[in-house]
Amino acid sequence: MMNERYPIGEFDIKVDPTQDNIQSWLKDIKMLPTLLKEVVQNLDEEQVNTPYREGGWTVRQVVHHIADSHMNAFVRFKLALTEELPVIKPYDEQRWAELPDYELPVEVSLSLIEALHKRWVIVLSSLVESDFQKCFMHPELGEIAIGKNIGLYAWHGNHHLAHITSLCQRKGW
Repeated sequence: MMNERYPIGEFDIKVDPTQDNIQSWLKDIKMLPTLLKEVVQNLDEEQVNTPYREGGWTVRQVVHHIADSHMNAFVRFKLALTEELPVIKPYDEQRWAELPDYELPVEVSLSLIEALHKRWVIVLSSLVESDFQKCFMHPELGEIAIGKNIGLYAWHGNHHLAHITSLCQRKGW
């Protein structure tokens, strides 16, 4: 039986950011906007307002969350690339999901994700080996290196995409 909370499994923090892994992760980050748009474009309002699991976010909330999360990640990457061990600010994802912008149509965040990922992929594709070791400081998690963080966000996008695709499969949409 599939785990509805982690349909692709949890992120494996032990995976090394090898050149092959990074290229694969960059491809995932690049493809996410297209794949996300394909899976939600034909959903109606009732479907978009359906939680992907009992007690989970709706499809609408998941799409808006991806936009918020990846905007934060983009800023964190740029801080790590331009400052010496910057301290980043965490945010309360659940409370953000309760704000009124999460009621907007998913197309708003789909457009944002598409534009953001274009910029993000350009920055990530330009990195050299030494950049993957640059870090930011997360107040709760400690130092986080860019290389591993690329993997985390490739996983994050696929994780939430799988929430939506698995819901669609279970419902026969």
